Amino acid sequence: MFADRILILSVFIVASCGLAYELIAGALSSYLLGDSVLQYSSIIGAYLFAMGIGSHLSKYVRDEDTVTRFVEIELLVGLIGGLSALALFIVFAWLAAPFRTVLYALVIIIGTLVGMEIPLVMRIFNARRAEFRDMVSRVLTFDYLGALAVSLLFPLLMAPKLGLARSALLFGIANVIIALVTARCLRDEVRSLRAVMARGLIVLAVLLGGFASAGRMTHWAEQGLFGDRIVHALSTPYQRLVITQWKDELRLYLNGNLQFSSLDEHRYHEALVHPAMQNLPAARTALVLGGGDGFAVRELLKYPQLQKVTLVDLDPQMTQLFSSAANLTALNHNALNDKRVQVINADAAQWLEQSRDSFDLVVIDLPDPSNYALGKLYSVPMYRLVAQHLAANGYVVVQSTSPWYAPHAYWCVAETLKAAGLNIWPYHAHVPSFGEWGYVLAAPHNRFTVPTSYSVPTRFLDADSTRAMFSFPADLQVPKVEPNRLNDQALVRYFEQDWGRFQR
Repeated sequence: MFADRILILSVFIVASCGLAYELIAGALSSYLLGDSVLQYSSIIGAYLFAMGIGSHLSKYVRDEDTVTRFVEIELLVGLIGGLSALALFIVFAWLAAPFRTVLYALVIIIGTLVGMEIPLVMRIFNARRAEFRDMVSRVLTFDYLGALAVSLLFPLLMAPKLGLARSALLFGIANVIIALVTARCLRDEVRSLRAVMARGLIVLAVLLGGFASAGRMTHWAEQGLFGDRIVHALSTPYQRLVITQWKDELRLYLNGNLQFSSLDEHRYHEALVHPAMQNLPAARTALVLGGGDGFAVRELLKYPQLQKVTLVDLDPQMTQLFSSAANLTALNHNALNDKRVQVINADAAQWLEQSRDSFDLVVIDLPDPSNYALGKLYSVPMYRLVAQHLAANGYVVVQSTSPWYAPHAYWCVAETLKAAGLNIWPYHAHVPSFGEWGYVLAAPHNRFTVPTSYSVPTRFLDADSTRAMFSFPADLQVPKVEPNRLNDQALVRYFEQDWGRFQR
């Protein structure tokens, strides 16, 4: 029967939308609060708990009201779930309300409503004299298929192409449409059909209006979050990338975290590259892992002896932006388009496993180890893999977070390099946008001399500043830490604990 097919379709949509709202809440919380296992696991746990509550509450729906309540719940899920991402953006950026409270309240509300849907659908089938075995098989089959569909579509297509806000709205619209179609097909079982259809059309209009204006509203919310004028904003499969401008200053934020300010990034990148390069007068090849902004490559290209610089960065939209936007190529001196530079978009660890190339210098300019996906790139196996690609007299240098704000995380990176069989030379530099920032230079040999002069132009580095970089004062001494191994990833734990002290 046609009505039965509509009910099966509704199960597919219900499962798709239900999982989508869960994924969006997890992605949004990691974007705004920091990507960690805690964010995803707590949201998933709260959502599943709420679904259990919803399943329990469904028994209080009277048999004669089952179809009506199912349609009304679909409309409510569509409205709340569809607007959830926009609401959370606005709450985080503009309102004084505690973001976590609003986040988990929405997760609980949506989860409870979604938890009521499948039991109600099964009761509707049962009322239509469906055989129990066939009913359970069909409902659960399409429930799981819907979950599979959205688990693939959301990260690969919807989030990077539509963004979180529009994705939520699109799933909300799907909820409302299936509710209206179900009400129309089962109109004889719906109380006050005209009122239900009218409410559904109003909700649909609200969601369509939100979808049309989502770009402007998220821009307005992010404007409040970042303060300065947004000049570039991209959602990629890997991250949310926002570049702001205030007067002559450009700032890059990845998932809400500041990556550079054009006013002082030269301090960071000169300190990252030049101490090692001054010890490599015969260097011919260099590898940069991360650093898709091209600034580390810019500093490397100052050395005429370098014949090839290979940049491996995961995100093609990042490297494309910094090789094409005029205001950004002016900052990196068009480094990514230089004939000596090869840009490869790939996972750094996977690329190293496949490559057979050897390099005089490896520059690791990856984001801070704020989650386990990044933490593995700071692990003992990763550094052993890097060492296999070093020339006999080569060096590796790692940006290593702040020895002042995150001392346990910083010295964990140093210990991890030592555990990988490398000799290390820790150092630090003051970058006003970040405060005291740390690096670790390492090599399979024990030959390194602190530079007293530089053969290329520098704005920050000279003999005095370099000497100070390799000296740690009494309040930056070494705590006792473990190396970062894949089994437990102590570095991520240290990082969260250290930086957590400064979160309000």
